[in-house]
Amino acid sequence: MSSSALDDEPQHTTRAPNTPAPPNAGAPPNTPAPHHPKMALAARIALLVLLVAELMDILDQSVVLTALPAIQESTGAGPAAVQWLTTGYSLPVAVGLITGGRLGDLYGRRRILLIGTIVFTTASLLCGLATGPGVLIGARMLQGVGVALMIPQVLATLHVTFEGQNRSKAFGLYGAVLSLANVLGPVMGGLLTEADLFGLSWRPIFLVNVPVGLAVLILGRRFIPESTVQKADRLDLTGMLLSALATVLILFPLTEGHSHHWPLWCFAMLAAGLLALGVFLRHQHRKQDDAPLVPLPVFRSRQFSGGTAAQLMHGLLCGLFFMTWTLYLQHGLGMSPLLAAVAFVLLSVGELAGATIAAKSAGRFARRLPQTGALIALAAMAAYGLQAHAAQQDLTLTAMTAPVVLIGFGLGMVSGPLADMTLAGVPHQDAGAASGLFNTAMHLGIALGTALTALVFFTTTGGSPDAGLNRDAFINVLWWVGTLLALLWALMFCLPKHATSRTD
Repeated sequence: MSSSALDDEPQHTTRAPNTPAPPNAGAPPNTPAPHHPKMALAARIALLVLLVAELMDILDQSVVLTALPAIQESTGAGPAAVQWLTTGYSLPVAVGLITGGRLGDLYGRRRILLIGTIVFTTASLLCGLATGPGVLIGARMLQGVGVALMIPQVLATLHVTFEGQNRSKAFGLYGAVLSLANVLGPVMGGLLTEADLFGLSWRPIFLVNVPVGLAVLILGRRFIPESTVQKADRLDLTGMLLSALATVLILFPLTEGHSHHWPLWCFAMLAAGLLALGVFLRHQHRKQDDAPLVPLPVFRSRQFSGGTAAQLMHGLLCGLFFMTWTLYLQHGLGMSPLLAAVAFVLLSVGELAGATIAAKSAGRFARRLPQTGALIALAAMAAYGLQAHAAQQDLTLTAMTAPVVLIGFGLGMVSGPLADMTLAGVPHQDAGAASGLFNTAMHLGIALGTALTALVFFTTTGGSPDAGLNRDAFINVLWWVGTLLALLWALMFCLPKHATSRTD
């Protein structure tokens, strides 16, 4: 799985046993490969394992959505606990992704991936055994710790291992898996909850991770190449603590403020969080020549900074839309968890179609492809909002099929190309940190979007299952989601206009 692109990166090493030399091995460093060879079998297996790890990580972000009413009934969870079932997962991910990425750079990306898999699999077992909301939220937070270790290693390994058309195809498949996971989670949640396997109700949505995690451990150890930075420095512990403190101080009051009627301590925590963020950035600026947690020079590239901001918008709209959509379908329209899962299947079909187009394009259309996807999703979201307002409680699954599929189709065209073009110009020695930052933007966005539901959804419903309140609240949410899609489209002007413009 070694790539000839690595020949120009003396500070980076990839150790993959039983891997054939590239076709231009022995040639001068700048000699291009004569063609783009097909991936070897070992490379395909490694790619599959990496994508399954990514699928498992992202899937558990959304798997609770269609199971939320059942979890509420089973555990007695209130509106705040419902938010923390998703925020409790996203928060440690957002806090730990940058650190997780740097740990992979320093101590080996495969090693950190496997350690994260162990943590995640153990936490999934605890989620399945939980009897109350407190234990379940704690186990979800432990899952997030495992994900924070795993996810940066996936993107970093793809970035430093593949090149040329293989790279674009790998990132295209990454985007397809990301799109699939965002929707397959609610589908699995609905199907497994409705099936009530062995009388376990919603618990199998977490227990299914145990055999999958074991498979990732076994195959990952055998087929994923180890990669690290030769001149590794120590971890910036001060930076790690400051970044974690700033993230918690900002996200916690945004999540809890509504349920406590926005007391003074919420605003005090937000102010302290912004102060901690400023101290963190100043600390990182001083540490740039001494093993910083965040390599700030990567933000000098408009391609990386703009793409990361676009990823933040992507996370925001996903966190806001998917959580409120499942409550709208079940409370606002009276659908069962199974029927709501079918609605997510429709969106998933659209996402897979859009992601497939993105993967097959192999980067030929540069930013035009994801921007087109964002516009398609925006138009479909507007049509869906008008339809929901006009039909009210009479809106059927059949009637909403076209806009729902088109929303998925547009979003599916965004994920893979956005990741590929954002990270394309990042030096390999900063691959882990950069992929950690990119993924942090997504999960921070999801956490912020989930917290935003308190302001734009639960303010209207008050946690009530009343159908009319849930319909009105969701229609209001669609205005917010449309605005975020427009911002996503605008930020992607920072990405390359042409396929050959890989860096600024």
